[in-house]
Amino acid sequence: MPHHIDINNLTDEQKEQLIIALQASLSKSKHGKSTLINEIRESKFKKGFACPICGSISVVHNGTHNGRQRYLCKDCHKTFGDLTNTPLNRTKFPEKWIPFVECMLKGYSLRKSAEIVGVSYVTLFYWRHKLLDALTQTENNIFDGIVEMDETYFLQSDKGKKNLKNRKARKRGGVSKLRGISRDQVCVLVARDRTKNTISKVSCMGRIKTERVNELVGSYLSPANILCTDGWRAYKTYANERGMEYYALKDRCVLKGIYHIQNVNSYHSRMKKWLDRFNGVASKYLDNYLTWFKFLDSKGFEENATNLKAMLVESCLHKVNKSYNDFRLMEFDVA
Repeated sequence: MPHHIDINNLTDEQKEQLIIALQASLSKSKHGKSTLINEIRESKFKKGFACPICGSISVVHNGTHNGRQRYLCKDCHKTFGDLTNTPLNRTKFPEKWIPFVECMLKGYSLRKSAEIVGVSYVTLFYWRHKLLDALTQTENNIFDGIVEMDETYFLQSDKGKKNLKNRKARKRGGVSKLRGISRDQVCVLVARDRTKNTISKVSCMGRIKTERVNELVGSYLSPANILCTDGWRAYKTYANERGMEYYALKDRCVLKGIYHIQNVNSYHSRMKKWLDRFNGVASKYLDNYLTWFKFLDSKGFEENATNLKAMLVESCLHKVNKSYNDFRLMEFDVA
């Protein structure tokens, strides 16, 4: 006889696991794949259907391939599908993406993910960076009200690279030979308002300058914002040049009961603790990992079907044309 489960007797964690299992099972069916692709199509072309190659709206149906609709652009004469230029394009194991994204939500390493998904960790390296490269292109919202801004630092890393030219290889957990904040350290700027709208990006080597602050966050700020930072002069100069109300604060200092930088410093702490699981991240991939953490943090680190679908759909809204070697051989290049 079939074994019946009383859902009311399950714990919240067991219910979440059941939802993810059902989503994964559904996604493997023809109907599940169709539903997901329909949602990707609607999100990707919400401003109107257009060729993803040249942008033309002169597009017609052009048969199917492996059960998926194909289209023909009458201007550039290229054919494409709903997944063209997305991380899922031309993947050999489409049924493996659901369990792979589950591993992404859990923050698993490549080797642990490979054991679970049943695909080599080399393939999953490519999948991971295709997905994250797409998510880094997601546009941020304009900041609202009080904005906390502060930088944090990571020792510059060439993890995985052989034959270093400028220095000797460090052992895991190595330290800089230079004292204090130096050009050996990668500066990550984090800006965050009280609605948790966040920008987190690699900015430069060593101390950040006013011009770089403007390049990274200037288009998201206005004189109507109130800027709370530490005492670094680049922020003060930037706020004065933009005519913004400005407060320079220490980590735990609170002015008027509301002006502080505790939220952004807490974000730094959570981010670094989460990154520790990877035993060091190559600096050239750091922006991708910052995006990964920001996505998980914005979703409350909840491993459910809704967030799984959100990660897949959001990543398919942006072009990714890089090959495996484009990611593997890329160089760290920052001001």
